Amino acid sequence: MKPQDIVGGKSSLWIFGYGSLVWKPDFKFRRSKVGYVRGYKRRFWHGDNFHRGNDETPGRVVTLIEEEDACTWGVAFEVTGSQVEESLKYLNVREAVRGGYLTQFVEFIPRGEDQSPIQALMYIATADNPIYLGPASTEAIAAQIAVCKGKTGHNIEYLLRLADFMRHSCPGVDDPHLFSIETACLAIIRPILLAAQQPISAL
Repeated sequence: MKPQDIVGGKSSLWIFGYGSLVWKPDFKFRRSKVGYVRGYKRRFWHGDNFHRGNDETPGRVVTLIEEEDACTWGVAFEVTGSQVEESLKYLNVREAVRGGYLTQFVEFIPRGEDQSPIQALMYIATADNPIYLGPASTEAIAAQIAVCKGKTGHNIEYLLRLADFMRHSCPGVDDPHLFSIETACLAIIRPILLAAQQPISAL
């Protein structure tokens, strides 16, 4: 779905983010709401050879996998007027061209009582994408994230910022996949950081 097909004369559009968009949208928007989408689970199954990795050592970033009883928390951003076209042009490059994500619409439920569902656009990577990596053990995913770096930054920053968002913006919501990878990744890098802080004579 191309940006011009999505716009279709729309004066307002909601965009749902569940990965880096939750802390780094980098486009102008009118307002945002924290909430969730049903029927999807968040997984570090997509490869990244631009933002958080490269062709030799691709990073791992999240995509959504269909699962009937699951739900994924994130942020929906409302863009209006000229923001609609501007945001879609920007995200087409960031998410589609460089990230390999496709677009589809999903029902977003804002947090809080008496909130009506919102139709929102989201970016999702599927198994037929050339850089899709698929499932792996928690330890294997953590080991990959710990060492990868791309043009946007370290892969571990992506992981830690997403975990931080969940703790502070979605308190009480458990995300075992995310938090277990965070724990495993920190277990890998903590000894390295501690060693780096030791005086040379102590090494």
